[in-house]
Amino acid sequence: MSIWEAIIQGIVQGVTEFLPVSSSGHLSLAKHVMGIEVTGLFFDVMLHIGTLIAVMIVYRATIWKLILAFFSLCQDIFKGQFKWKEMDDDRRLLMMLIIGLVPLFLLFLPIPGTGMQLKDLSDMLATDTTILAEGFSFLLTSFLLFMAIRASKRVRSSRHMRDSQGRKLVSKGRSKFHVADAISVGLTQLCAALLPGLSRSGSTLSVAMMRGINQQKALDYSFVLGIPSILAAAALTLKDAISSGEAIDVVPPVAGMIASAVVGFLAIQLLKWIVTTNKLHIFAIYTLVLGVVVLLIALIESTTHVNFFSGTLL
Repeated sequence: MSIWEAIIQGIVQGVTEFLPVSSSGHLSLAKHVMGIEVTGLFFDVMLHIGTLIAVMIVYRATIWKLILAFFSLCQDIFKGQFKWKEMDDDRRLLMMLIIGLVPLFLLFLPIPGTGMQLKDLSDMLATDTTILAEGFSFLLTSFLLFMAIRASKRVRSSRHMRDSQGRKLVSKGRSKFHVADAISVGLTQLCAALLPGLSRSGSTLSVAMMRGINQQKALDYSFVLGIPSILAAAALTLKDAISSGEAIDVVPPVAGMIASAVVGFLAIQLLKWIVTTNKLHIFAIYTLVLGVVVLLIALIESTTHVNFFSGTLL
């Protein structure tokens, strides 16, 4: 892989990891278009680290509060002083994040009669020669975004707030997550981990909004929830790379990581602005159009057995 190909995939990863359009789906499409069958496990790890750096920079203050809340919570549990109903906002967010992460452990469930785990299904769909799964998943992302937009319009304005420029904004929906909210978002994140093309940020944001959560709170929860998810994905992929004895060319992965970190940081800021200005319909329309186009190309390839872009046999 050349450095330019690595940078292109890093840009794709950085943009699509946080914008509600699916990083896994776009990376799969990028590989399909460029005729790259396997990028290498170490390269995938570096792209994930790049996006992890981006989200940790943006949410560094929240992360630090959660770390302090974690140690304080452990201390109270050890002393027998912990009370669920008396949790402050930081502890409550921490508990809701822990509950939201629990469904991801279902990825390690075995699939009967196959010798595979549930997480292996995602690898199969992302690395097969067809892009049908990506097309259907893009359409599912679009559907969820449209449903979230519709749900937000039904929620009454609860309070007023101002953005970083001092502009007055209307805040709709609940600001606190409940256990049912966290479980719903967690199960949605599980589905996004399985389907290349189903946006993790888009689907979790949409489900939280459909549950009546304020748009900004839903977005922040989705991003912070993604930190351990991205970290776990990077760790598992790195473990597979080490066990496979993969030969590593350092330069392209580092170039891809830097590109994904820089672009990812900008993508987070862009999505925050889009959510506060109620422009989610842009991504809903984009994923709808993309899903239809991808499905049409997949159908053409299924009849010709030739890659629509590279002309290679499938």
